[in-house]
Amino acid sequence: MLAHMSREAARLKPTDSSLSPNPLPMPAAKPPSRSATDAGKTNTINDIARLAGVSKKTVSRVINQSPLVRPPTREKVEAVMREVGYTPDPIARGLAFRRSFLIGMVYDNPTAQFIVNMQYGALDSLRGSGFELVVHPCDSRSPGYIDGVRRFVQQQKLHGVMLVPRVSEDQALADMLNDIGCRYVRIAAVALDLPERMVVTHDHDGAAEVADYLLSLGHRDIALVTGPGSYRSAIERSQGFLGALTRRGIELPKTRVVEAGYTFESGVAAAEKLLAAKKRPTAIFCENDEMAAGVYRVALRTGIQIPQQLSVVGYDDSSLASRLWPPLTSVRRDTRDTGRVAAAMLLQAEDARRPMASVRPHLVIRDSCQPPP
Repeated sequence: MLAHMSREAARLKPTDSSLSPNPLPMPAAKPPSRSATDAGKTNTINDIARLAGVSKKTVSRVINQSPLVRPPTREKVEAVMREVGYTPDPIARGLAFRRSFLIGMVYDNPTAQFIVNMQYGALDSLRGSGFELVVHPCDSRSPGYIDGVRRFVQQQKLHGVMLVPRVSEDQALADMLNDIGCRYVRIAAVALDLPERMVVTHDHDGAAEVADYLLSLGHRDIALVTGPGSYRSAIERSQGFLGALTRRGIELPKTRVVEAGYTFESGVAAAEKLLAAKKRPTAIFCENDEMAAGVYRVALRTGIQIPQQLSVVGYDDSSLASRLWPPLTSVRRDTRDTGRVAAAMLLQAEDARRPMASVRPHLVIRDSCQPPP
């Protein structure tokens, strides 16, 4: 019995291939591909450096689009990242550069639609870039608002800041950002800074086009509802409009110029003053659409027909302009495009030199104007 078991054990024992007279050749092991090697795990920047045969610092420079990397090296690193499906961690990138991948938007503007359109434009530029948008509303009339913006920038470690009118017009705010080393782009009616820091909207030209249009219809008794006198946009629009009238020999009396606040309510108050006069103007130019909507409200309440008895023009060509009845003639300043351009400027290389960015306005004619009765 024991002898039988020993013979069986010997039969089952593996044979040493070196003693076998005709060993079968084993297939050579196929080296795994990079994707197979890294399957099932999250690749790190160290993995990319190893696979590409470069240093971790070089990979970091490629990720952050540094000009210090030679094109052949950049292409090799990028090819490896694509092959293994590597996506840079934005938080790690931020820590490495002691800042976050966030773009800030600072604003003090009473017109909600203007701000929404500006945000949409910024998001158009940031989509797919790895950057995100954070907003900071503030009250530029508050004595501590600049310190508030400073805290916002430093706490968020912002990559850069978009400054929207009216805060974009504040030189003290721009100086503060420059002092703490934060990039910024200012959106304003005129150039206020270096070309690479400006998006100019040329409000003077847009308002001048309104004056030429109303005069071409035959209007001579015209009223103007301005924005706040401290806003550069309001100053430029007023100067553009009044200057174009003066060139055609028309001078507006002071009673035909009313300062308002870029809000619907201030437009109502201005219209009540202008339309209560014994002799009403035949046309009113409002320096934004919200105030023009206020004029519509008073005209409807007092039985004045637009445009048969009163022509009205707005500015900004917001979504409100096409929703009023009759649809409002307005100056289109493409706010969304302005936000897109400003955000794109902050994504460019910091030492890039470029011409000043411009967004040109133009008049969109609808049904709110006709020749005077």
